[in-house]
Formats: sequence, C-alpha cells, structure tokens
Amino acid sequence: MRASLLALAAAALLATACGSTPEAPDETANWTVEHLYGAAHDAMQSRDWKKAIELLDKLEGRFPYGRYAQQALLDVAYSHWKYDERPAAIASIDRFIKQYPSHEALDYAYYLKGMIYFTENPGLFAILSNPDFAERDPKSAREAYAAFREVTTRFPDSKYAQDSALRMRYLVNSLARHEVYVARYYMKRGAYVAAVNRAQQAVHDFPQAPATEEALYIMMKSYHALGLEDLRADTERVMRANFPNSPWFKGPVKRDVSWWRIWDPDW
Repeated sequence: MRASLLALAAAALLATACGSTPEAPDETANWTVEHLYGAAHDAMQSRDWKKAIELLDKLEGRFPYGRYAQQALLDVAYSHWKYDERPAAIASIDRFIKQYPSHEALDYAYYLKGMIYFTENPGLFAILSNPDFAERDPKSAREAYAAFREVTTRFPDSKYAQDSALRMRYLVNSLARHEVYVARYYMKRGAYVAAVNRAQQAVHDFPQAPATEEALYIMMKSYHALGLEDLRADTERVMRANFPNSPWFKGPVKRDVSWWRIWDPDW
C-alpha cells in the first residue's frame, strides 16, 4: 500500500513538472531607462500601443523618478487612449496632474485629457442610432470642456490654447443643444414643467449659444400650455429683444432630418 501511494505521488509530481512551462526570461531585465524609453517610443511610432504600454509600465515600475518616468506617464496615457482604454488613460493623466502640478507639460496633460473625453466613442450601434453629440449623455462633453478650459485659462500662451478654445465653442453649442433636445422631448410629451426647467437651464448656462433661441420658444409654448400667460409674455419679450427676426415666432421651425432619424415619427 505504501509503495503504491509513493508511486502515485511520484507520478503526480512528474505530471506537474511536465505540464508547467518555465517563463521566458525578460529581455528587458537589464535595460537602462534610456533603452526602455527608446523601445517604448519606437513602439508608439509603430502604433504598437500594447507593446508601448507594457514597456512604459516597466519603465515606471523600475525607474519611478526622473524625467523619463514623468514622460512615461504622459506617453502611457496617450497609448491607452489610442488602444481604446480610456479609463486607464484618464487615470494616468489624473495621476500626472496630481503628482506634477508645476510640470512644464501640464498644459499638454489637460489638453490630452480633454481630447480623450472629446473623442469618446460609445460604440458603432450607439453612433448609428444616436450620432449627434448633443443627444448623447453630456458627461463626457462637460469633462472635455472643463479640461480645455484649464488650458485656455491657465496657459493662454500654450500652443494648445487656440485649438482648446475652438473645441470649447463646439462643446458649449453641443451642451446647449442637449438641454434643448431634452426640453423639446418633454414638451412633445406634455411634460411642460420639465420642458420649462430644461429650457431655462440652457438659457442660464449657455446664453450665447444659438440653441437658446429654440429654448425660449419652448418656454413660451410650455408656459402657454400651462396657462401661465404672464410668464409666456415675459419670455416673448426677452426672445424678441434677442432674436427680433426669429422664424420661431411664426411657428415651429422644421429642422433638417438627418439620415439616422428618418424612422423617428417625432422628427
């Protein structure tokens, strides 16, 4: 019995030994920080984002201090973004901003953060069903706007400031259109109080955006539906003062129906 047990144990150990594959040695184990960063940079140039991330992570782990580690944190954020790993990219950017609040590349860090949120892609089918940025969840737009605002206000002479300002202008219009889109949705379904609230939000937060014209019209129609004629008249005075030639005074303005909305009866 004892001999049988020993034989079984030996067989099990042999099977385990045969089944395990020794790990290949890490060729980068003795690389210098310069060698590691150079290889990571080459991987980025070749758009091999996965390899770049692996090398940059090794660099930061082995050489956590100095200019290479600082640059690696920015580069790994960029690589995660290009590899479609946005949460990891944002985490790296936020860590850089927290650790190096006076870094000379801080303007780029905020710009990169804004770009990551600005280009957030919710997926193919989400785009097909809802491609208008204004009609999506505005969280990413707000985050992008906040990051670009840091660039323009804190680093007005930055080479990223002009582009950030242009993207902010687009985002303001998108955010305003989002509020109006929601207000229009409520009004069409008879939720007039909710429609007024969202339209007021658009006018208050984005007074210079073109979408405020329709927001005021929605407020007028909703107040009328609620029987609040004094408020409707006040809103009309504001609208006539700011948009004296508005076509909305003649009734709803027909918007161009884009190809993705042709099946939507509300459009």
